[in-house]
Amino acid sequence: MNISKREQRVLHVLAQGGRIVHDRPEAGGKIVAITCFTRDGLVLSDCDLDVFGRLRRRRLIESRNGGPYRISHRGRLSVRAQPDNR
Repeated sequence: MNISKREQRVLHVLAQGGRIVHDRPEAGGKIVAITCFTRDGLVLSDCDLDVFGRLRRRRLIESRNGGPYRISHRGRLSVRAQPDNR
């Protein structure tokens, strides 16, 4: 599967314990804003709605019970290894 550098960066952050918090203006509405947090609580600026949409469409990330988006099993299998895993 072809995954861009920005998508890989987001998947690495999520694989290390990060999360993507989404904002919906009303129940059942479209997602209008997202924020990607690392496990340390820092914000990842590479994650925008375009990257988020591609990851979600490919089912590399998932949300359970309306919670924040995290990496899925399929996402863990498709992420490339990094030498220092950071």
